[in-house]
Amino acid sequence: MEIIGNEIRSKINEIFNNNISKVIVSNPKKNCEYKKIDIKRINNIYFVSKFTQKQVFNENIPVTDIVDFLIDKISEYKQFNFYSSTVEFAIRITKKNKIFYTKNIKENKLKEQNSQDRQKQYIFREGEQILPLVDMGIFTSQGKVVKSMYSKFKQINRFIEIIDDAVDKFKLNTINVVDFGCGKSYLTFLLYYYFLKIKKINANIVGLDLKEDVIKKCNETAQKYGYSNLHFFVGDIKDYIPKFDVDMVISLHACDTATDYALFNAINWKARMIFSVPCCQHEVNAQIKSPDFPILTRYGVVKERLSSLFTDAIRCNLLKSQGYHVDLVEFVNYDITPKNLIIRAYKTSVPQSVCVSMREEVKKLMQAFDFNQTLFTLLDDSKPKVE
Repeated sequence: MEIIGNEIRSKINEIFNNNISKVIVSNPKKNCEYKKIDIKRINNIYFVSKFTQKQVFNENIPVTDIVDFLIDKISEYKQFNFYSSTVEFAIRITKKNKIFYTKNIKENKLKEQNSQDRQKQYIFREGEQILPLVDMGIFTSQGKVVKSMYSKFKQINRFIEIIDDAVDKFKLNTINVVDFGCGKSYLTFLLYYYFLKIKKINANIVGLDLKEDVIKKCNETAQKYGYSNLHFFVGDIKDYIPKFDVDMVISLHACDTATDYALFNAINWKARMIFSVPCCQHEVNAQIKSPDFPILTRYGVVKERLSSLFTDAIRCNLLKSQGYHVDLVEFVNYDITPKNLIIRAYKTSVPQSVCVSMREEVKKLMQAFDFNQTLFTLLDDSKPKVE
């Protein structure tokens, strides 16, 4: 049906009487700044995303102003699609400025969005002043995600979400954390922000690494942010002795058996929570062999992946044998990095029979493929008591 001249405003007003939750403005005319505009209803505002070829710009528009906003775009775009939960409306403008209106009843209802996708899904939200994310180049100075860094932004939030799930199991007002092999400590700074600003937990965090220049830079950065209870020290995972009761141990990409020493320390300190991303698991790969299953060790890639999986499974079992609930979680897609598994463990009540069974499973695996494993050896030599 053709709509003439000034009737377009009344037609858009009529459309919005149908509880419109989404609008897409597309098919721009020549020299238009934005390729497309997406508009989503969120409570009493419309969240507007304006897309160029390489960037997206966001703004909020009150419900009362949305019709005026769209009227202003009539001269710039040829296609306007409006979506409610049951109906799709469309306004199309031809080259000769004729305007046509269509209405389609949808078979599948469109789920209304009650919150912005990013804010619903992520712990760190756009619009917040998070200095570490700005310094990392993930946020602009205005608190917007840099488009090329959006994948990294999702990875960071996924890591914090995994920690958040465990932290919520303990009602903590304060928390002591040791981060082994902290490196440049991007995640350590964000973890401190998460505890202090989001969870309202007083955090005392110690970062440990072997590189003096890196540690110096980290301490300078902590001072710049005003993170008074975040400190970094030069030290080895094997030798570190904390001066406080440890609630959480983090070990991200500690190479080969360094991960085992981090886990061993965490167990001895009776840490409530452990988060470990294994890396460079060479130990088992250098030993593994099986007369019964030579096919599994014949091909280099298969042997390497099998060794890594054996190592991860052993560490999980041994943590269970020491009274931990354990999950092995994918926190990034495999196509981003094959080192995409994180061991998440938190202290719980585990029956003694289960603890014994977990350890026996490890022994049988090592015997079947004729290898030793560092965490098993450390625990076997020390024989710490299970609570």
